[in-house]
Amino acid sequence: MIGLLQRVRQASVSVDSQLVAAIERGILVFIGIEKTDTTTQAERLVDRLLTYRVFPDAQNKMNSNVVEIAGGVLLVPQFTLVADTRSGTRPSFSAGAAPQLGKQLFDQCLVLAQQRYSKVASGRFGADMQVALINDGPVTFWLQVK
Repeated sequence: MIGLLQRVRQASVSVDSQLVAAIERGILVFIGIEKTDTTTQAERLVDRLLTYRVFPDAQNKMNSNVVEIAGGVLLVPQFTLVADTRSGTRPSFSAGAAPQLGKQLFDQCLVLAQQRYSKVASGRFGADMQVALINDGPVTFWLQVK
């Protein structure tokens, strides 16, 4: 399971020109689910997302996580993160989870995150989403859990 975490000043997701989720300062996380992923990877990813230190402390060092700064968390499913781009001019999605498994594991990530932290919003699985963000830094990390 892959989480592309971006520290943001604000972020939002719209579907069919309708706002479905928005956060202020916090993290926007695009989540890619591979066909070999399980509940274990979902739990590990959520743990890492909520505790990953990407916000500055009083000494301007990245020592604070999103919970400590009371920031927002916006989770967005993105199957293209699991694409194999090592060769050719067209990505292969053979490592990606089937839609049913992908939705199940994304929903599990969302529920786990919401159980552990109150400021969690999400995009819509399978929808054509428009994502807007102001990246802060920019600070972007690729987190992969096995």
